[in-house]
Amino acid sequence: MNNQYQPVSREDMEARGWEQVDFVLVSGDAYVDHHSFGPAIIARVLENAGYKVGIIAQPDWKDPEDFKRLGRPRLGFLVTAGNMDSMVNHYSVNKRIRDRDFYSPGGKMGLRPDRATIVYCNRIHEAYKNVPIIIGGIEASLRRFAHYDYWSDSVRKSILIDSNADLLVYGMAEKQIVEIARYLNDGFEAKYIRHIPGTCYVVDSLEEVYDYIEIPSAKTVSENKVKYAEAFKVQYQEQDPIRGRMIVQQQNSKYLVQNTPEKPLTREELDRVYALPYQKNYHPMYEKDGGIPALEEVKFSIVSSRGCFGSCSFCALTFHQGRIVQSRSEEGIIQEATDITNMDGFKGYIHDVGGPTANFRQPACDKQLKIGACKNRQCLDPSPCKNLFVDHEEYLNILRKLRKLPKIKKVFVRSGLRYDYIMADKKNEAFLSELIEHHISGQLKVAPEHVSARVLKYMGKPAGKTYEKFKEKYFRLNEKLGKKQFLVPYLMSSHPGCTLEDAVELAEYLRDTHYQPEQVQDFYPTPGTLSTAMFFTGLDPMTMEEVYIPKSKTEKAMQRALLQFNNPKKNELVRAALTQVNRTDLIGYGPKCLVKPLNKERNSKYHEISAKDKAVNIKGKPVRTIEKRKK
Repeated sequence: MNNQYQPVSREDMEARGWEQVDFVLVSGDAYVDHHSFGPAIIARVLENAGYKVGIIAQPDWKDPEDFKRLGRPRLGFLVTAGNMDSMVNHYSVNKRIRDRDFYSPGGKMGLRPDRATIVYCNRIHEAYKNVPIIIGGIEASLRRFAHYDYWSDSVRKSILIDSNADLLVYGMAEKQIVEIARYLNDGFEAKYIRHIPGTCYVVDSLEEVYDYIEIPSAKTVSENKVKYAEAFKVQYQEQDPIRGRMIVQQQNSKYLVQNTPEKPLTREELDRVYALPYQKNYHPMYEKDGGIPALEEVKFSIVSSRGCFGSCSFCALTFHQGRIVQSRSEEGIIQEATDITNMDGFKGYIHDVGGPTANFRQPACDKQLKIGACKNRQCLDPSPCKNLFVDHEEYLNILRKLRKLPKIKKVFVRSGLRYDYIMADKKNEAFLSELIEHHISGQLKVAPEHVSARVLKYMGKPAGKTYEKFKEKYFRLNEKLGKKQFLVPYLMSSHPGCTLEDAVELAEYLRDTHYQPEQVQDFYPTPGTLSTAMFFTGLDPMTMEEVYIPKSKTEKAMQRALLQFNNPKKNELVRAALTQVNRTDLIGYGPKCLVKPLNKERNSKYHEISAKDKAVNIKGKPVRTIEKRKK
């Protein structure tokens, strides 16, 4: 195996003595050969299996000729939008174009198209006839069924249909892609490779498809929100490699077939993936542009785990990596850390050792690997399951060994931590104590998201006093250790189920705790999440109960303003919100007031509430009912 970058040009191929590559991998991201970048992993895994892989990163999507720069591949094209959905990459929650693309040279915008997977496939079809195309990555993974698309405010068909690709690989695709390559190499047509877990394909009829669940068609879910919610519930509940079943959804005259999810990698398999000869850097061709910003945070970081049983409703991980946690061995992590200390530019700091949730190192319980994750029960919501395996000892031992390595000054933990999981560990305070003493710098970021029990229920986050108890423990240990470090809570506004009254409750909490967030995350309806299904349908797919959805620009602005009530620029919005929910007691000069009254009467565009906004009564519930369930 060559310890160098994959070919990006004919000259690179000639230098290796290659006349043809087996696969051309087309990516919406710049080419970064680091294991935090999905395309790099797939390229290295295929290389390790004996295949020749070339990279076309951020091609000119307006010109089919640019997709020919490496020639026609022997086995096929692999297409991904990159590490992010291209629409999320391009647009903020307000649908404004972002200032920077962190996965492009110098952070430059405009180097990839909207809906990159579909556009790239269209250009490849123009460049070559009858060439196999396999799509994957987060954009393909989360859009594999008919799905609500926030940016067009409509339900779109499966991305496999819209791209006219042959196969879709969902989830973390190392096993699937090697199996697909083997069958293509043996002469099978891509459209007839139909048995591999973690893949989707399209058929004209269901005559040869067996033992499946059929969900409402793409047309039906685009017209009937109740049916959309019912379809999503099946997709969500069958997302399990042990007990999950094949799912079928009609798409016009054809049928999308999703095979059951691929089983998670073992610890040994995961170690092998991360031990492949990544260059741990962006391709040298980007040096003139200042490099790739997304690499800066992860270049000296270590991925220690995958998967998450936290199952926050607004997070797509459940639908992509799954609920079963997989982790690398202590030996593999220590070896990578040792290698990092010898890299150019290393200054003694490991920036992170973590994953989706840093303090998850094993499946939630033994049952998950035997009969699958529970279908109707979450591991941590509404409270930790009695069968939950709670232990920080292995992770703590790894951190201890890392910080003792030569050349290492400090090892940070910057990935998310589940504070409710920390609080569920009753054995001792060692993990939190050592985290505070050795692995944070000035502040710890956690994600309570809200304080309203109603909102937290829809978020899938812990309610009650869990966060307050954690905060008390955090500051007590800081004092004991002689530290003065902050606790920074991530908060979210306008999540499904969140009314203006809930936003006021959160504002009062912030007032009483003397915390004013500089930034607030407005809920972003991204494909593949339970919260997005709620946002579109106005229903909780798990219970089919109606959920209040804050959708108007005015109300969303009010909710954000209430979380930043000390900002003078937000005063008018805060007063309007408090007036709307009959909480004018919070307008004044007293210690409990959120905002001062107007010095004199004046007009404000926010004082006149639109007819659309009047669809919310003082209890924060919609006056108009959503579409009634059809009999």
